[in-house]
Amino acid sequence: MAQVTLYLDAEAEQRMRRAAKAAGLSMSAWLSRLVRERTASEWPEEVVELAGAWRDLPDADALRDDCVADVLREAL
Repeated sequence: MAQVTLYLDAEAEQRMRRAAKAAGLSMSAWLSRLVRERTASEWPEEVVELAGAWRDLPDADALRDDCVADVLREAL
């Protein structure tokens, strides 16, 4: 496990302490969780579970049916 030295101003430190305490975690565990959440490359499970939740939502092709063709753009 790596060790990291982190320099925070007083306000940031107090905010981190309060957030960690509210989450019932040590500051180290809270910060570790924050790094994992902010660097995740997959959708959170709660979002994945929403797939298909709106049964009457039209698919992409149906949404594009009403679109008009783009106008030709001028060359720069």
